[in-house]
Amino acid sequence: MALNPRLAEITERIVARSRATRGPYLERMAAAVAEGRTRDKMGCANLAHGFAACDPTAKARLGGSAARNIGIVTAYNDMLSAHRPYERYPELIRREAERLGAVAQVAGGVPAMCDGITQGDSGMELSLFSRDVIALATGVALSHRMFDAVLLLGICDKIVPGLVIGALAFGHLPMIFVPSGPMPSGLSNGDKNKVRQAFAEGRVGRAEMLAAEGRAYHAPGTCTFYGTANTNQMLMEFMGLHLPGASFVSPDTPLRDALTHGAVARVLEIAEPGAGFAPIGEVLDERAFVNGIVGLNATGGSTNLTLHLVAMARSAGIVLNWHDFADVAAVTPLLARAYPNGSADVNQFRDAGGVPFVMRELLSEGLLHADVKTVWGGGLADHAAVPELDAEGRLAFAPPPATPVDDTVVRPIGRPFQPTGGLEVLEGNLGRAVIKSSAVAEVHRVVEAPARVFHSQEAILAAFKAGELTGDFVAVVRFQGPKANGMPELHKLTPPLGVLQDRGQKVALVTDGRMSGASGKVPAAIHVTPEAADGGPIARVRDGDLVRLDATAGRLEVLIDAAIWAAREPVVADLTGNRFGVGRELFETFRRSVGSAETGASVL
Repeated sequence: MALNPRLAEITERIVARSRATRGPYLERMAAAVAEGRTRDKMGCANLAHGFAACDPTAKARLGGSAARNIGIVTAYNDMLSAHRPYERYPELIRREAERLGAVAQVAGGVPAMCDGITQGDSGMELSLFSRDVIALATGVALSHRMFDAVLLLGICDKIVPGLVIGALAFGHLPMIFVPSGPMPSGLSNGDKNKVRQAFAEGRVGRAEMLAAEGRAYHAPGTCTFYGTANTNQMLMEFMGLHLPGASFVSPDTPLRDALTHGAVARVLEIAEPGAGFAPIGEVLDERAFVNGIVGLNATGGSTNLTLHLVAMARSAGIVLNWHDFADVAAVTPLLARAYPNGSADVNQFRDAGGVPFVMRELLSEGLLHADVKTVWGGGLADHAAVPELDAEGRLAFAPPPATPVDDTVVRPIGRPFQPTGGLEVLEGNLGRAVIKSSAVAEVHRVVEAPARVFHSQEAILAAFKAGELTGDFVAVVRFQGPKANGMPELHKLTPPLGVLQDRGQKVALVTDGRMSGASGKVPAAIHVTPEAADGGPIARVRDGDLVRLDATAGRLEVLIDAAIWAAREPVVADLTGNRFGVGRELFETFRRSVGSAETGASVL
């Protein structure tokens, strides 16, 4: 199927916009490839330090010139459920590499923090910045230049984008992401949300709330809702960095281990010179990023990726902006419904056909670049496959089901849930913002109501508990952007605002902070830019101003006389309380130098 003309036009626009930065990037990567294997040129003392801890076989291989060495960059820790399965991976990888005549070494670790733990806490103000710390740590790990190829072990919100950004600085090396998979389904997301709203209203206590959360988050693996962590996994498939169908296979199973072994074999194959050579800097070209944006919209993925994809692309010399997201969304049908834009969890999404089904459907209508370079080879069509074990227990691949196993979860291209994607860009005199419209019922996609202005998440929660949030209103929560306090997620606002919406009030949220990969049923214009700390228009809003959030028309406006609006001075907030405690003082340099939300909110 020929590529959709509009998608081709958007891609060419990105190519033209990126020419001045992408060309030099590729030249640097080509020069690094031409330099050859750096390990062969190391001084003897340097190389001896590099293999001092290895066994005799590995030492002999690394001291020679034939064997390949795989670097492992891991986000393992045993506190976070998604990363707990990675404890076994280095040994699995080392043994498979040895069997194949190669060597594998853990090059380094990167931090992995969990937004689920820090939600509503001051530690969340470090969350977005942790992405760039992870990128820096990846660079440190690979700076030893001992490696011919790399396996990247990371799965959650900031970890995958950070690993990609760091990896692209070594874009001359072939790399594959190796996921760990989702935990088994527990308490359903819908039932969990009901208990959260009951807790917000005071109808259940902490013990019942904790018991419910413990039934939802109960085992190793990613959380089962379709938030940022699982959106990252979908993207790695759509962008050609996973083995086919690898995203949502359960942890600690024979199939998951087979996929990990398969990643070892495959990264060694794509490290060989010749037509199959696939360095990550070439895999992640403009077409791959467009494919990622298509996947994001087709599956109703996390709003956080409107930040992360931009930052990731810039590390490859590619310049994306939110117009690209909006224009891709306009031609991409929504083919999946997983919580929060549906009731299914990611295990149900996988079982209904999952990523391979959605990918095949999009390819059938020319809504993906099929001719991209991937770590699997053969173009993107070969990625639309379901992994399985054959009769001998070996890794094999089958085509996705011809029709959805459950059409309440995935749909064929000719019968989408809606004709356009799950994300919208809003514009107006309040600035620019994004909204996850696919999670919002149509009746709630337009809200026009007086503003209630707050400068913290805690202030609006206190107002809710005091019974002060009466009538229709738009909650404007500002000074939550990257320069103000690191741009925390404000997910704790979802239950109380959901309660008010269920009571019949028209409510919406407008903020220069983030909401969450689990942005839910309340309309939320997030990532508002310019942010309040930069004197953006959101800093001019006053209590009682009439605000209109229109996700249908893509507008975000204060309905006020233009002359009065232009003359109004922005509020300046005292942000000293964000500067200290829980390590925040360590990130002052980040807050001073961070870019805007639309440019990826990056310090790199």
